[in-house]
Amino acid sequence: MKKLTILLLSLLSVSSFAQQISNNPSTINVMTFNVRLDTEADGLNNWKYRKEIAANTITFYQADIVGTQEVLHNQLLDLEKLLPDYSSIGVGREDGMEKGEYSAIFYNNKKLTETGSGYFWLSENPLSIGQKGWDAACERIATWAKLKDNKTGKIFFVLNTHFDHIGKIARRESAKLILNKVKLYSKKMPVIVMGDFNSEPESEAIQILTDTSNPLCLTDSYRVSPIVQGPEWTFHEFGRLPLNERTRIDYIFVKNNVKVLSYKVIDEKVDNKYVSDHNPVLVQVGF
Repeated sequence: MKKLTILLLSLLSVSSFAQQISNNPSTINVMTFNVRLDTEADGLNNWKYRKEIAANTITFYQADIVGTQEVLHNQLLDLEKLLPDYSSIGVGREDGMEKGEYSAIFYNNKKLTETGSGYFWLSENPLSIGQKGWDAACERIATWAKLKDNKTGKIFFVLNTHFDHIGKIARRESAKLILNKVKLYSKKMPVIVMGDFNSEPESEAIQILTDTSNPLCLTDSYRVSPIVQGPEWTFHEFGRLPLNERTRIDYIFVKNNVKVLSYKVIDEKVDNKYVSDHNPVLVQVGF
């Protein structure tokens, strides 16, 4: 009975959050979602068993914008097929076309229109295709877009990225690069920056991004949201990581009069399956 009560309360909480979203049509729902790359090594957690769950998570929570990470080309095609009301922006990080992981941005094309987009690599030469930066183990890329709310005409800037998991220098320098690129491309419009930063809140990279003494700084939506739901941690390795070792490494940052209305870490399982080895993060914002 106790387990049933907890389950019912959890479902009511999810339903209440979804209802709250649907009752605010003038706001934008933003999700960052590391979908986990398609690899046979994941066994029963392989993408082929999770792709419908991933797409359904996006649609259930009515995400208007989704910053995805670790998306291989076949996964991009799967998501495009499963999400017919969404358009995608991004390229493979290895060749600037289809090879390697994408940090793709998906957006609801019934509600939003792209007015400009691009990408750059997290390296000393950001426009050099497929270049590893500093001490990074992998090529890393950032995707950006300017999106217009079809209802209000408001145009805002969105950036999605995935920091290196090994290189400490790379994460530090990537944070500096992101701040400068946001300034360059956003032109003072409202800003949303999201992704898997492979960095805990106290880390150097996150401190650089949120340093209020720097006029280029961003604001962590978790810190300013009046409503916070779900666990604090986002990375769990398909539930294998002990609770005391789970950390928050996925973020949604804002800047320039973007008001955070709610914040949720989505940790539900569907048919006893995890949607990914990361929890998606969903933030509702207004301008």
